Amino acid sequence: MNFALSRRKFLSQAALASVALASKSVLSDPVKKRNLHIGYTGITWRNTEVDQAIQSVASLGFYGFETFGDVLAKAEDRGGLEAVLEQNHIPLISAYCSINLTDSSRKKEELAKAVTWCGLIKKSKGRIFVVGPNQVPRQSYDFSSNKANIISTLNDLAKTVTDQGLTPVLHQHTGTCIESRDETYAVMNAVDTKYLKFGPDVGQLTKGGQDALKVVKDFLPLVQHMHLKDFNGKDDHLLGYCPLGQGKVDVPGILDLMEGRKISGMVMVELDNDFKDPSPVPSATLAKESRDYLRSIGVRFRS
Repeated sequence: MNFALSRRKFLSQAALASVALASKSVLSDPVKKRNLHIGYTGITWRNTEVDQAIQSVASLGFYGFETFGDVLAKAEDRGGLEAVLEQNHIPLISAYCSINLTDSSRKKEELAKAVTWCGLIKKSKGRIFVVGPNQVPRQSYDFSSNKANIISTLNDLAKTVTDQGLTPVLHQHTGTCIESRDETYAVMNAVDTKYLKFGPDVGQLTKGGQDALKVVKDFLPLVQHMHLKDFNGKDDHLLGYCPLGQGKVDVPGILDLMEGRKISGMVMVELDNDFKDPSPVPSATLAKESRDYLRSIGVRFRS
């Protein structure tokens, strides 16, 4: 009897000691602090809600904002976005600008449009020109026959944007003339990277079946801006994308690659919204979910 009691007491004390050691291990292994400043793009809101988007992004503690070149142009009719950006103490970092890269007959027109957008980005004190390739019918599209025009236009565009004092970054995009892994690598290996840098969208890469972490690693010296997006293929309202931490993208691994790098732009959280059938979850709530996940892995935000 005494032996049984003693053994039971020993096992009980051993269990308590094990819990204590486990607790100590958790306490001694805090979440890694990350020093990256993270921004957010306005695509989760309708373009007509850009003021609301800026207010929400700022209130959540993000460090910067991105919108579209067309949104900046339309905002000029009411005096621009500078006032609302200043009121919310958040800077414009970048603008996504769609450029036709395949039709050589439109090059002069596209470069002139780019100069106008550069002026608007600079007016709002932004510094990144995100190059969005033009949409193409992917089922019949032949990259090889368009590659020369794409490279020529990108080189001229990048030189033009750089001369305007901004950093141009290529953003590969589903449904466009630069979508697949092979197309992305072929373009980035052929363009003049003295001028054109890379601004990958890791969610789009994942949606296209690519290893986003590997792509970022392969072109890391050229990555001067990024759209940090997650993809799980489940929510049609969000085109299969999702708040960070709810999908397939290795967000911590990608942030580890970006940690400590001084870049011209910023890592910008992005989450598409299908406004033909928008998400029933408010845009600000979706942005907060990504913010909260980033906090959980050590990213700090403005108070």
